[in-house]
Amino acid sequence: MTDELAADSARPVPPAPRPGRAVLLSVFAGFALFAYILDQLTKLWVTSSMVEGERIPVLPPLLHWYFIRNSGAAFSIGENVTWVFSIIMAAVAVAILFQIRKLGSLWWSLALGLLLGGALGNLTDRLFREPSFGMGHVVDFIQLPNFAIFNIADSAVVSAVAIICILTLRGIALDGSRLTSERKDTSGDA
Repeated sequence: MTDELAADSARPVPPAPRPGRAVLLSVFAGFALFAYILDQLTKLWVTSSMVEGERIPVLPPLLHWYFIRNSGAAFSIGENVTWVFSIIMAAVAVAILFQIRKLGSLWWSLALGLLLGGALGNLTDRLFREPSFGMGHVVDFIQLPNFAIFNIADSAVVSAVAIICILTLRGIALDGSRLTSERKDTSGDA
């Protein structure tokens, strides 16, 4: 009986079937639209129902809505170079669109969809909010203790980066293939 179990465990396991192209693109587009629309709707809600600087307790002391406009990046870094962030976000969006033809993993589809939706959410603010085109201030409203004030687009980007880090650490490539330890060893020799 144990010989049979040993023989079964020695047999190679065929790889799981990969999802079809239509499924991967649907997941990508679905998460991109979800992140973008949710971000824009929440910003519309904040700008129409709150006054800038207003702070509303939601789950005190852990969570507050605190409406601010951010001209910089995270933690208000780069407030004087808002136009640079507009260019970077546009470049990120274009780069993601070029990468989707290589998609072969549902998790990568989800991550890139969230990344695109988040980048486009904040890019929309940069392009169309005051004070001017390409220099608009991003609406932020989610406040946690001892942390930057952020929005849904920021959350989507951070979630996407976390998923991408996990996929990379697990050796899962954009096309869904696994990076084996043998390939890892040879790739560092170049």
